[in-house]
Amino acid sequence: MSLTPSPTGEPSPALSAAEVETVARAAHAGQTDKAGRPYTDHLRAVAEGVRRRGGDEEQIAAAWLHDAVEDDALSEEWLREAALSRRTKDIVLALTKRSGEPPEEYAARILATPGARLVKEADLGHNADAARLAVLDGATRARLTEKYTRMRALLGLDGGPAAGS
Repeated sequence: MSLTPSPTGEPSPALSAAEVETVARAAHAGQTDKAGRPYTDHLRAVAEGVRRRGGDEEQIAAAWLHDAVEDDALSEEWLREAALSRRTKDIVLALTKRSGEPPEEYAARILATPGARLVKEADLGHNADAARLAVLDGATRARLTEKYTRMRALLGLDGGPAAGS
């Protein structure tokens, strides 16, 4: 277990990787994705995608939690008070879409947050997986493919200006 500063500045134990996974699985228990699969399968795939892309433990923790606040599975207050590094919390908040937020603003926040782009890349990679999309109806598949392609471009993941970030 690593140590992170507490709100009082004293070191406090940080949640281990296994504990973060347990929290995320409990928070999303019973949720399913658009294809009806357990939502935790997506979280596991994103965390593994971060690991394969060379992400560190803080990014892997953020991968497990990347949709928790957005989906109201965990509150922002929980995240603020959780025994997690400031960087992990910042990544989760950067990846939390805000109601009515334009994609350009969302992408800019991700690009401005150290470590967030790699987690979003893993998220988009799993969301756009052909096998996952194949079980959806044609209109939904086309809409999501366009959405994911646009976000990849905004983040420079297809060789655009942000590709080196």
